[in-house]
Formats: sequence, C-alpha cells, structure tokens
Amino acid sequence: MNFTRPLALVLCCIVIAGLLSAGCITPNDGKTPAGEKTLTIVDMMNRTVTAPADPDRIIGIGAGALRMIVYLQEQDKVVGVDIREQDANGTVSGMPSGIDRPYNIAHPDLASRPFVGGISGDPELIALQKPDVVFVTFVTGKDADALQEKSRVPVISLISGDLGKNRLVFYSSLRTMATVLGKEQRAEDVISYINATLADLQERTGGIPAGEKVSVYVGGIAYNGAHGLLSTDPAYAPLAMVNGNNVAAGAGTGGQIMIDKEKLLSWNPDVIFIDEASYSLVVEDLKDPVYQSLDAVREGRVYGVMPYNWYANNYDTVLADAYFIGKILYPAQFTEVDPEQKADEIYSMLDGEPVYAEMKRIFGGFVPFSQIS
Repeated sequence: MNFTRPLALVLCCIVIAGLLSAGCITPNDGKTPAGEKTLTIVDMMNRTVTAPADPDRIIGIGAGALRMIVYLQEQDKVVGVDIREQDANGTVSGMPSGIDRPYNIAHPDLASRPFVGGISGDPELIALQKPDVVFVTFVTGKDADALQEKSRVPVISLISGDLGKNRLVFYSSLRTMATVLGKEQRAEDVISYINATLADLQERTGGIPAGEKVSVYVGGIAYNGAHGLLSTDPAYAPLAMVNGNNVAAGAGTGGQIMIDKEKLLSWNPDVIFIDEASYSLVVEDLKDPVYQSLDAVREGRVYGVMPYNWYANNYDTVLADAYFIGKILYPAQFTEVDPEQKADEIYSMLDGEPVYAEMKRIFGGFVPFSQIS
C-alpha cells in the first residue's frame, strides 16, 4: 500500500544520514538483566538501540517489515502482526484478498499471529506478546522512541525503499535487520540475487536501439486502492528494468498520476499493460468506444501485470513483472524465458515458496487482458 508523499519526503530527508551509520554495531559483550547477550545498533532513523542478540521473539510492524523478516527466513519467530497483515478479507486493504502479497501466500499462518495494533503498533498489545525486539517502518525517529518507551521493548526503525533509486535504502534496512537477527549471510544472498536479476534484465535489453522499441502505456495503476485506465506511473519500475519506452515518462517524475483521456489517445501506444488490481474498473473503461480506437486495444495488444505496490513494494513481483513485460516487448531477447517459471524461481528464492499459481488465481497472471476472468 502506498503512503502519503509528505511522509515519504520526510523519510527521504533522513535517508542519507541513516545510510552512513545504519547497521553499525558494538561487540556482543553486553548483557540483559536475564544474562542474555545484547548488541547495540544504529537504525535507519539514526537511533542507537540496544537489543538482545539473535532474538527468539520478534514483531514487524508497518509496510515492508514483515516482508523483510520473511526474506531473511525468520518468519517462525514472529509473535505478532499488525492490522494489515491480519486483513484476511481485504476490508482494510481493498484488495481481492487480504492474503495477496507473496510472502503472505507463502506463509498464510502469519495472518493468524496475535494482533498488535494498527500500522504503527499498539504498545500495550506489543508488550503482551513479550517480544525481544520490534522492527517498524514508516515512522519517525520520535515515534519509534515513543513506541519503545511505552512498550518497553527495543524498537528498530527501518525504511522499506524500492528497487529503483532507493534500492540501497532497502538493502541497508535489510542488512540492519539481519544484523540483529544473526542472518547476515542470508541478507547478502538476497541482495546478490536481486542484483544479479537486475543485471540480467539490463544485459538482455540495454543494447536495444531506441528506434526498435515499441511505445508502451501502463494503466490502472493502483494507489490507495484501484483506479481506472487513466491511472499510470511515468517511472513504472518493471518497464524501466527492461528499458521500455514508457509514453508517460514525460508526464511526471514517478509515482501514480492521473492523465487526461485526450493524452492517452494522442499517445496511441503500441502495447498496453494493465495493473490487475484495477481489473474491474479498467474493464468498464474499455467499454468506452473512444478507447476502442487505440491501436493496442483494437489489435489485442493489452496485457495484465500483477500488482506489486501493496503495503510497500513486493520486490519479488516487481522482478517477475519485468520478465513478463520483457518477453512481450522483446521476444528475441527472452527466447528461453518462461515468465511463469521465472516468477516461481523468484518467489521461491525470496519468499520460500513458488506462489505464482495462487497469484494468478487472485489477479489473473501473465496473460492477455481479455483472458482474465
């Protein structure tokens, strides 16, 4: 789920300082009152926090926190989840299912863990679960301090980042969490895999001349809920990863925007991809005879892509979408790639299970848009 831009701007202002010091630790020579070893770490809000080393009971609150725990293969230690992770009916997220993120599908039991409050956590509910440490995202350092003081549990603040300009922020957060959990090697394995995947996409598409690239529009981009055909992203990450020709690139700097109908008609893109989270709304939009005049619509070059921006970026789906888009746009460069098999490879590596089939059941998967039911 996306969050408001003002908060994102505030967080960005402190990223540079946080990256310089995040993950720094002191030797594990401290002790808790119970005699357990501790470590002291500087988190992504530049806060110095002392926490038990290799904790047994953990909580992740806020967009991206639980996802990172799963990526580090520590989901069995989770003793509480926030309201969005318990949203089994989609009443809060507005999604077809509350279990619509790959890590939830791979580990559905996470949704049944004890409730510990909203997306910023409830200190009393957290304290009831007696966690050793709490990881939290999308809060200020002041808020993290308050949660720590009220819950009397070490709180480590992270930033979920993305796989674009904020990729190093994500990596730094993952490494910070891994340091606390004693999962440093797993963090490096995840980072290496993502880097290698991005490099593969770049190697396949980086040398394609601009004159050989078809024009592409990505519509129905979800932002705090589903939107119609005219919702797009000038910097849509999966398309950017395969060096696609995004016709909306000049319409903004990135993030979801709404465009005018006339603009889309003037662009008349060769290929259209639709965020399947907005399937129903886009189906209604495409009934408008005006859109039937678009070459991509008239000639059947409209495809579905799976949504990835729910409760921050699902990095696995971002990468999976990129391979499908690459296969459609540049079949010669992706001859041996089966996008569905590649998706399951990615999901298995990051989430621990091949969950493409369930994602396809929920959203539609990698098919022409007209074949989604």
